[in-house]
Amino acid sequence: MKAVQVISIDKLMENLPDTYTPVDRDIVHRAYEMAANAHALQKRQSGEPYINHCVAVAAILAEMRMPAEVVAAGLLHDTVEDTSIRLDDLKKHFGVTVANLVDGVTKLDSLPRVSHSAESSAEQDSRRKRQSAIEAMRKTFLAMNDDVRVVLIKLADRLHNMRTLGFTSREKQNRIGQETLDIYAPLASRLGIWQIKWELEDLSFRYVNPEKYKEIADQLRYRRAAREDQILEIIAKLQHTLTQANIKVDITGRPKHIYSIYRKMVNKGKTFDMVRDVRGVRLIVPDLPSCYAALGLIHNLWRPIPGEFDDYIAAPKDNFYQSLHTAVIYDDGKPLEVQIRTPEMHQSSEYGIAAHWRYKEGHGGRRDQKYEQHVNWLRSMMEWRGDVQDAQEFVDSMKSDVFEDRVYIFTPRGDIYDMPAGSTPIDFAYHVHTDIGHRCRGAKVDGKLVPLDYELKTGQQVEILTSKQGGPSRDWLNSSLNMVKTQRARSKIRIWFKRQDREQNLTQGRNILERELRRLGLTDVNLENLARQLDFRATDDMFVELGCGDLSVNRIINLIAEQELPTEDELVASAPKSDPDSTDAVSVVGLRGLLTAMGKCCNPMPGDPIVGYITRGRGATIHRQDCPNILRTRERERLVKVSWGEQMRTYPVPIKITAFDRQGLMSDISTLLNAEGVNIVDVNVRVDHDHVKADVADIRLTVEVKDIGQLSRMLTRIENLANVLDAQRLRGG
Repeated sequence: MKAVQVISIDKLMENLPDTYTPVDRDIVHRAYEMAANAHALQKRQSGEPYINHCVAVAAILAEMRMPAEVVAAGLLHDTVEDTSIRLDDLKKHFGVTVANLVDGVTKLDSLPRVSHSAESSAEQDSRRKRQSAIEAMRKTFLAMNDDVRVVLIKLADRLHNMRTLGFTSREKQNRIGQETLDIYAPLASRLGIWQIKWELEDLSFRYVNPEKYKEIADQLRYRRAAREDQILEIIAKLQHTLTQANIKVDITGRPKHIYSIYRKMVNKGKTFDMVRDVRGVRLIVPDLPSCYAALGLIHNLWRPIPGEFDDYIAAPKDNFYQSLHTAVIYDDGKPLEVQIRTPEMHQSSEYGIAAHWRYKEGHGGRRDQKYEQHVNWLRSMMEWRGDVQDAQEFVDSMKSDVFEDRVYIFTPRGDIYDMPAGSTPIDFAYHVHTDIGHRCRGAKVDGKLVPLDYELKTGQQVEILTSKQGGPSRDWLNSSLNMVKTQRARSKIRIWFKRQDREQNLTQGRNILERELRRLGLTDVNLENLARQLDFRATDDMFVELGCGDLSVNRIINLIAEQELPTEDELVASAPKSDPDSTDAVSVVGLRGLLTAMGKCCNPMPGDPIVGYITRGRGATIHRQDCPNILRTRERERLVKVSWGEQMRTYPVPIKITAFDRQGLMSDISTLLNAEGVNIVDVNVRVDHDHVKADVADIRLTVEVKDIGQLSRMLTRIENLANVLDAQRLRGG
């Protein structure tokens, strides 16, 4: 295991910002002394003293040029949680600000810890652990609204934990790495802290996809000498050109971030050699006019690549990032990417929101106008936060509303709205005004009618078509239809339904669930047990939540799909009591490696309660528990307990579609199933030409799906096609 670099307190004190006063330096040193004493007997998984972690976190904050009180809080961030130190002690010795910052970090204490010596026991409930982590992430995002400095300390804490993740188990490395890639790196990006973002991404990628990480790292290492010689040549030529034009410039080769190279390879379907900005330089010039002057000189020197110029100075990114980006064809015929910015832009690019702190003499940080703009921008994107209590939904909403890229949409009057990428006309309608959202019935994009699930793109002009009265449709909350992307719109739709009569919501909710269960062929679900698992006291409460949109039918279906086989004595009386072998799609208790086949009489699929029937010489046939053949059999001793294994494949499921016949109907169904990744293995179409009103098509398909959740989503989307009256699963073959 590679040794971890340890930062001493002397090195930390030496690297504190020059703006620190003697009082600032004293508070940092006193914080170190208290933390060192408090953590004296504690060690990390690497075996090093725990205080090393605290000093490393403080060093990251100092590098970001955070105020002394924030650096002190970084040193003390684990004392209240892990030692005998109390908040009152911190208030007494360091003041209210430091105590409040440490308290804010401590309230996030349910975050998965990667720095302590005790590994989670193998028996710990993984589902509960994941829910705890999700709830902790929700707290992190809420803390960002109260005091962003708390989140900066948490990011510094996570960064050092990622740097030392090699001392933990492989399973934990993968789990923490994926969580960091999904949550913390995008959070650093939204705060504009690119320095932390890139490092978190590369460290996470190293553990999540070690093979690809090593492949790209080896290619970079293999070409390093030649590339460095090329960069030196490029820098010399640029330096000469700009000096002749009397432009002072500091030129460096841009660092090569492995994860960003990988993402471009994936997104653009290119090989390593084809990724453009493996070779790039960054120019730091004194002022704004020099940026554009340098750009003109570079475009005169080398031919610019069409479509590769971005002016993020005139039009900053949504997290206030500013720079000029261009790509040119260098002398050797290969692309070269160039970034041009001022020192202030560079500082803001590297440290984001942290770069906007200014220091008062002898005191803590004072926020400037750009800081306030940044915080207000984050708060505006999270204005829905009080409406969402479910931790998983909150984190999912952060991913969609805050972490996603943005698009810029115009109204017919020329107003511009900043929306998450993937937003639909309904999202836009609610963004403009709640009432417009409620009355939305259609939309025009650049003058042409579009469906309500259309994904808006930057620069488009959107006109919302409204009715004089009415409210939203319940279909808008159906995630399978992708009609609403943002939590902001979902929250407003749910509030509208909550204001409806309880009895109306109860009836609607019951109808929604019963219809979905009937459509999926799930007729034996215990609704009382289901309500209890979802923490409802009664099924009526569950129906009301479903009716007003606070509970999605997809969540219920996914829960049903996760259920283990119910205990039924008559089915498992003769089965040996041992752990199932989970190497196949279906696990048979006590019979490792037994050949299994799906019963064609009932077509079971993952999520269905199932039972095995031992055949003579052909292994076990898997049936649904409510299969008529199983219920009729008298040979109960041949029934064995089975469960769905971990390695899922696809399962053939027959479905029936009833629709008014029209040209292109089967083509639309095939296109939809192809988009869902669903294979059709059998088709039978019969059209009733004698129907009174119109020709009615009876379409029987056998499709291969992964589980009930995918089947539910597929049937919902089919029913949303024009002319389709009904789509449901057939119970028999």
